Amino acid sequence: MRAVVQRVSEARVRVDSEVVGEIRAGLLVFLGIGREDAEKDVDFLAEKISNLRIFADEAQKMNLSLLDAGGAMLVVSQFTLHGDCRKGRRPAFIAAAPPGQAEPLYERFIAHAEKLGLRVAAGRFGAMMEVELVNDGPVTMLLDSKGAF
Repeated sequence: MRAVVQRVSEARVRVDSEVVGEIRAGLLVFLGIGREDAEKDVDFLAEKISNLRIFADEAQKMNLSLLDAGGAMLVVSQFTLHGDCRKGRRPAFIAAAPPGQAEPLYERFIAHAEKLGLRVAAGRFGAMMEVELVNDGPVTMLLDSKGAF
């Protein structure tokens, strides 16, 4: 499972011109679910992201987590995070989980983050979405549940 995590001052996602998820300060999480991913990957990344110390403390050091800072999380499914661009010019998505496998894991990620006490908003799985964000910092992190990076 892969995630691109961006610290934001605000973010929103639209489907067919309708805002379906919106947050103020917090984290925008683009979540890519792979064929080899399981519930343990979901739980690992939800915990890791929620506790990632990338928010400033009173000394302006990145020492606070999303949980500490009291921010929210916006989760957007993005199968293209498993795109393989090593050969040719057209990405291959063979490593991305099919929708029937990915959607329950995406929903589990959201539920796990909520269970940790976070306010969570989400995009619509499988929909064509427009995402707006104001990256705070900018701070952008790449995470992989298998330790690829």
